[in-house]
Amino acid sequence: MENKSKRDEVVELVNKLFIYTDYHQWNKLLEEVLTESIWFDMSSLGAGEGKSVPAKDICAMWEKGFEGIDAVHHQAGNHLVRFASEPIEANVFCYAIALHYKKAATQGSTREFVGSYDLHCVLTDKGWRIDSFTYTVKYINGNADLK
Repeated sequence: MENKSKRDEVVELVNKLFIYTDYHQWNKLLEEVLTESIWFDMSSLGAGEGKSVPAKDICAMWEKGFEGIDAVHHQAGNHLVRFASEPIEANVFCYAIALHYKKAATQGSTREFVGSYDLHCVLTDKGWRIDSFTYTVKYINGNADLK
């Protein structure tokens, strides 16, 4: 029997976000990680203002965005977890690097996104889920368009 702290459970949830994304496991993201609707903000990448978005739409957007990319790898760390006064909500800050590899790209086969995430997690009847997602890019390195 595993004995995980609430903090361990929340950090594992965040790790699942990145691992399931890397392996294009969209159904697992929908079933195990995200709430039905997410506050989604990637404005630091020019994606417009943050807004509430159905999780299935986020997964569909990522699936389309990763078409033709041979490998995706997220590496996250420096997790700072703060629980609300009632430990059924948690705010998570973490650093993350995302590497995208496309063998056929002619101007360099990789691009790298370096930034941080601010996530809000809630304890539901299905376990911990992410209901708010904000990404702040620090810089992009390599072949940004993977052309």
